[in-house]
Amino acid sequence: MAAHILIVEDEAAIADTLVYALQAEGFATTWLSLAGAALEFQRQTPADLLILDVGLPDISGFEACKRLRRFSEVPVIFLTARNAEIDRVVGLEIGADDYVVKPFSPREVAARVKAILKRVAPAATAAAPAQGGPFEVDTLRMRIDYRGQPLALTRHEFRLLEQLLAQPERVFSREQLLDGLGVAVDVGYERTIDSHIKSLRAKLRQVAADAEPIQTHRGLGYSYAPEQA
Repeated sequence: MAAHILIVEDEAAIADTLVYALQAEGFATTWLSLAGAALEFQRQTPADLLILDVGLPDISGFEACKRLRRFSEVPVIFLTARNAEIDRVVGLEIGADDYVVKPFSPREVAARVKAILKRVAPAATAAAPAQGGPFEVDTLRMRIDYRGQPLALTRHEFRLLEQLLAQPERVFSREQLLDGLGVAVDVGYERTIDSHIKSLRAKLRQVAADAEPIQTHRGLGYSYAPEQA
């Protein structure tokens, strides 16, 4: 079955070019012009990926993404006319997977959609739940337990922690971790990883306040340090 892409864009000309490019690649598409209608659509008939304009007439794309993340981890690509670094960083930190600045090539957007869907697709043969000391990783249910307690993780947080746990003591650069999240590395804002790490650490400390399983390597990146017996 073709992946379903929800386009949320108030400019008909832009939406039409995206619909044409995506359908040419075999995707099913739905176009809506308001964020509120898109959120309700996603609750009722979830799409596989959202292309979300930042400057919508009812509520901003950033605010829409925040509300979306309360009930869905569907991949999101932001569209915007603004190219300021802070806007791009904020967009990624609140849960977007990519960020495209207008004017853009519809074919490039379609290629980014394909790349993101490929990255987030479950493996054809999923591994059995893995054990990692105080962590239990269930890749089938996308769930990680820490010291017997389930962690309330976003999709990005799950994939980030899963990547660290898979190779204890290995130092991952921000670029490597960003790529592991399925976010295009060429977006260029690896510091969004710092925000995800901060959130992860806060959730881990709620379970064990004195433990520091995620280590910072200044100027290099992050690693998982197993607890010593």
